[in-house]
Amino acid sequence: MPRFDLEIRDFLSPEEIDDASVLAARAFYTDPFFVHLAPPPMLRSRGLAIFMRSTLKNLGSGGTVMNARVDGKLAGIGTWVAPGGYPYPARQQVGQLLGTLRAFAPRPQMMPIGMRYVRAIEKAHPKGPIWYLAVLATDPEYQRAGVGTALVEPILDRCDAEGVDAYLETQKEDNLSYYRRFGFEVVERLTPVKDGPPLWTLRRPTKG
Repeated sequence: MPRFDLEIRDFLSPEEIDDASVLAARAFYTDPFFVHLAPPPMLRSRGLAIFMRSTLKNLGSGGTVMNARVDGKLAGIGTWVAPGGYPYPARQQVGQLLGTLRAFAPRPQMMPIGMRYVRAIEKAHPKGPIWYLAVLATDPEYQRAGVGTALVEPILDRCDAEGVDAYLETQKEDNLSYYRRFGFEVVERLTPVKDGPPLWTLRRPTKG
């Protein structure tokens, strides 16, 4: 198992955003939602990199970015939105939308489907104070090496210290058992599109 260094930051530099977007695209390449939106492999790879770059660039303020590196190479990233940081400010929402449009411009017919998922996510998001895990991505080369745990546990400890729950969404059913290890439980199974993949929301009650 490789040894890795953990960095906790408030933001990412432009260069780090580029590296993280490529990593996240690799990590989400087999995600059922993105496979559904962009079945052609090359289109999905390109679109994911653009989409993830836009997402990471427009996270708003007050959050925490966790980086895990192995020998200086980025191995994983976790982006957390602090209580009160969601929904994102209008400027960041516009930035994410423009990035999404650019990412999937070759398949414009899929945009209405993508927007249904976005609206479902927004509607299901808790209204009270919550720590929100917006993105958790581990490079496939380092999966099952403890990287994800290192990107999750420090904020969960903070949740317990502050008495605040944690929350996330996932499109992969296989991830449910993984997140249950940290105390997350399924809140709702969403089906924004009849023939599309489901989406699960999960919440972890504070232990504080």
